[in-house]
Parts: sequence; C-alpha cells; structure tokens
Amino acid sequence: MPPKMNPVVEPLSWMLGTWLSDPPGAGTYPTLQPFQYLEEVHISHVGQPMLNFSFNSFHPDTRKPMHRECGFIRLKPDTNKVAFVSAQNTGVVEVEEGEVNGQELCIASHSIARISFAKEPHVEQVSPAQRRPQRPPVCVSRGCGVGRFLSITRKFRLNSEGKLEQTVSMATTTQPMTQHLHVTYKKVTP
Repeated sequence: MPPKMNPVVEPLSWMLGTWLSDPPGAGTYPTLQPFQYLEEVHISHVGQPMLNFSFNSFHPDTRKPMHRECGFIRLKPDTNKVAFVSAQNTGVVEVEEGEVNGQELCIASHSIARISFAKEPHVEQVSPAQRRPQRPPVCVSRGCGVGRFLSITRKFRLNSEGKLEQTVSMATTTQPMTQHLHVTYKKVTP
C-alpha cells in the first residue's frame, strides 16, 4: 500500500509521477552549439514532508547517459516557499529556493558547491548581493563548457495539456542570464 501523502507537500502533488521528454529537450547557450536530449523524471513521496526526485538525461541518438541529478523538494509548512536540493553527477550540489503558485514552481540558486576535482566549468556560490541586480534570476545547466555559473534558475509548470514543462536559465561570469534548456514531459505513470 503506498504511503499517505504528507499534507505539507500537497501543493506540489501535480509534479508526482514518472515523466518522459516528449519531444526531446532543447539546449542552447551563446558559447554552445544547440543540442537535444531525452530525459526521464521520477518525482515521488514516501509520506515525509518532501518530494524525492531524479532527472536522468540521455543522448537522443545513442541513448548514452548524460546529465544525472537527484534530490528533494521541500515546502516550508503553511507557506508557498520551496527549497530544491540537488546532487548532480558532475560533482555539483545545489540548493535552489523559490515559490510554488498553483501549478507553477519558480526557483533560483541559493547556494552551490562542487567537488574539488570537478571538470570545468567550476561552479561558484554567489550571494544575492553579488549578483548583477539588473539581471534577476530566471531558471540549471547540464554541465556544459559555458564558464563559471553565477546564477541558475528553473521554472516548472503544468501546461493546459497536462504536460510538465521545465525551463532552465543561467548567468555565468561571461554571459548574462540566458535560457539554456527547455523540455516538455508527458506523464507515463502517476
């Protein structure tokens, strides 16, 4: 019998399930050639006041594994404040915070850390006071050679067709806030 959902995470219940990219996701950045990727997303709960997630992306032709990340989505009780805690196969660990409003979740990098021997680009933590004020966070990178990240933002939303969309933007030491990824997922299991 599946565990009962903790009422704290009920505002995020629209994200639950297994989702597959449909069509492939699209990536771009001023320092990269445009690319596509497939992604499988699992978002679940075990009755605790958080959701568990994993994102697994693959090359669309070879099916070779690409980016991986897993973690937790927590809601501050009795608010719409959300924390997104993520560990990535690139050696990056990140905390993003933001808000859920209806069937839309917008989060921005709060703190970023990396393993000491991670490949370039090296990720740095930037306090809100160090961010460029004229470029507020918009939405996370798949670990491409784009410079040092200054700010990463994500936006998830459930569209009118019942599909989950994710848009990721980032700013680096050499580029202003720019959309990096966009992917639409169809739900394959509840």
